[in-house]
Amino acid sequence: MCGRFGATFQYRDIKVLWNLRGDLPEFGPRYNIAPSQDVPVIVRSEDRNELKSMRWGLVPSRTQDPSIGQRMINARSETLLEKPSFKQLVARQRCLVPADGFYEWRREGKGKVPMWIHLKKREPFAFAGLWNYWRDPAGDKELYSFTIITTEANALIATDPQPNAGDLR
Repeated sequence: MCGRFGATFQYRDIKVLWNLRGDLPEFGPRYNIAPSQDVPVIVRSEDRNELKSMRWGLVPSRTQDPSIGQRMINARSETLLEKPSFKQLVARQRCLVPADGFYEWRREGKGKVPMWIHLKKREPFAFAGLWNYWRDPAGDKELYSFTIITTEANALIATDPQPNAGDLR
């Protein structure tokens, strides 16, 4: 499960990588992105890729209380089509979440130590995600939100990482 990640690059530097068109909002490097924070994600709009700021933690459009997003930061790929909150989004409301690493925690004694998992060359990659639009019943507030699609950990991540085990490629 992804509970924290980083995007330590300049977003203008990824414009070519993901064929982002138009002016890019100013997003600076971020080293510890947490749930409930606003994050730039890539969506497909009018036959082009663009960055859109969204809150991490999916808020279903039918809900009354947007705080439910705190519990919907990840969606398991194995059950996407079974969960009503995700099922309808799979076909039309997919997104990419640019990152260059994420944190997993290793138990050490009674505590946990964060392990930074990244590609060997430390280049940007993207998490698959789903997004949604929510508007409060009174119509006063609106919110774009997303969830990151996850899957079962592979052997490298599931076991206690060794030094440099975060180098995935």
